Amino acid sequence: QVQLVESGGGVVQAGGSLRLSCAASGETFSRYRMGWFRQAPGKEREFVSAITSSGSRTYYVDSVKGRFTISRDNAKNTVYLQMNSLKPEDTAVYYCAASPVTTSTIGRYDYWGQGTQVTVSS
Repeated sequence: QVQLVESGGGVVQAGGSLRLSCAASGETFSRYRMGWFRQAPGKEREFVSAITSSGSRTYYVDSVKGRFTISRDNAKNTVYLQMNSLKPEDTAVYYCAASPVTTSTIGRYDYWGQGTQVTVSS
């Protein structure tokens, strides 16, 4: 079992930045690939970014490439999502999730956090 708790969400103006954190507890964090997903009102949950267990490789959905950066600190059992140049369309609840494989497929993630709200005003 892995427990995940996100933090760092909030309200920011367009062009601003936020850094989301996801703290993990339970099983060995470094074994898991980690992902960030988001869900806007009335829309399906979508993949945002993923990182391998060592942090050596990262993946992004096209809409956030060049603006978002995923990273992890296995010593702190934490994964981060640095979000820069935020746009109103980035407004959503952001979730972190843990998977035994590196993937963008929601169904392959076994553990999920409760989510943190990000609101970008225009």
